[in-house]
Amino acid sequence: VRREPLSLVNLRKRHSGSGDEDLASRIDNYKAKATRHIFLIRHSQYHTDAPREKDRTLTPLGREQAELTGLRLASLGLRFNKIVHSSMTRAVETTDIISKHLPGVSTVSTDLLREGARIEPDPPVSHWKPEAVQYYEDGARIEAAFRNYIHRADVKQQEDSYEIFICHANVIRYIVCRALQFPPEGWLRLSLNNGSITHLVVRPDGCVALRALGDTGFMPPDKISRS
Repeated sequence: VRREPLSLVNLRKRHSGSGDEDLASRIDNYKAKATRHIFLIRHSQYHTDAPREKDRTLTPLGREQAELTGLRLASLGLRFNKIVHSSMTRAVETTDIISKHLPGVSTVSTDLLREGARIEPDPPVSHWKPEAVQYYEDGARIEAAFRNYIHRADVKQQEDSYEIFICHANVIRYIVCRALQFPPEGWLRLSLNNGSITHLVVRPDGCVALRALGDTGFMPPDKISRS
């Protein structure tokens, strides 16, 4: 359901039957019919100086940002299907606030979307140099998140879907590069504000479009931050 329809046809039966018409009919059974709208939300501002991850809670400004993001999402008038969020404290708290503005939308927590260092950036930066082992540990996980969540709709899906993923800047930037088939090493060239909205569209044919990247135009200037 996540690959080219032809690759999903049974190889042994591919050349059997009544020929091209039969093959075309079987291929059609594997074609997605719906479009997926994926909203990637960066968590709000948080206390970066706390020694333990569980204590890195949202700042007062961060809570305001989450309220504004929740209001913005609600104002779109879309029927959101679900909210998937990182299990890190700042993402959980951001989700709690946003979900209040989207009553009835289920939330699911996952470790796959936790922050990390997926791949060494090119060009490199002097102020951020994770240990090499971190790329190995985080890399496979974040790539797994991309493969698990960014794909065309299931063939059984009849209507367009609208899904929210609340996570972290590094994860979102990497996903955007991968989804658009850009060199993933350039992920650090993208900048995302806290509480920002990035909107990806995955069409039935597998083509991906970026409708918004790090949008915070709905926030007053004094509420915008990137920490």
